[in-house]
Amino acid sequence: MEQALTPDHILNFFQEIKDLYRETDRKFQETERLMKEQSQETDRKFQETDRIIKNLSKNLGALGNRLGEFVENMVAPAVVRLFQSMDIQVHEVYPGVEANRNNEGIEIDLLVVNESILVAVECKSKLTREHVDEHVVRMEKLKRMLPLYKNHTAMGCVAAMVMSESVKNYAHSKGFYVLYQNGEGVDVSKPEGFNPRVW
Repeated sequence: MEQALTPDHILNFFQEIKDLYRETDRKFQETERLMKEQSQETDRKFQETDRIIKNLSKNLGALGNRLGEFVENMVAPAVVRLFQSMDIQVHEVYPGVEANRNNEGIEIDLLVVNESILVAVECKSKLTREHVDEHVVRMEKLKRMLPLYKNHTAMGCVAAMVMSESVKNYAHSKGFYVLYQNGEGVDVSKPEGFNPRVW
């Protein structure tokens, strides 16, 4: 026999619904609080990441400026000395040479030229084997991209603020002159018996 509903049963039923509603509301509020905290933490991390990226960009810009100064004030005179040590006169020094022809481009950090010889210099803050390989490719298309110098004897050179001995040797093995920072100046590395590759 079914038990008859009493006012107490109905009150208990509504009380349970009310308690359930309160618990659900509490859980919603807790979830909202956690989401807000998570959002604030995410915002804080984004702001921190943004700050780090801005600092990195600033530092990279400063490094780029240092590399520019390295090219202008140290590498260019060292290349001129290199030419003069081989009794070759230098007539023109061009920093930042760019050329584009037939959907192909080339960038040369420093181009040192006289009437018959040119040296294309690639400058890096830290030189790697990959940079050396890239400069070989650059040298192979140099005269095609700069036809004004098609009859010149072209040689390559790599310069860096920092490089390992093994990378220096690798650059020599590819036929490049090597300029490296040594204290306050730049030294030219030409091992005994070194013959530069001519393009």
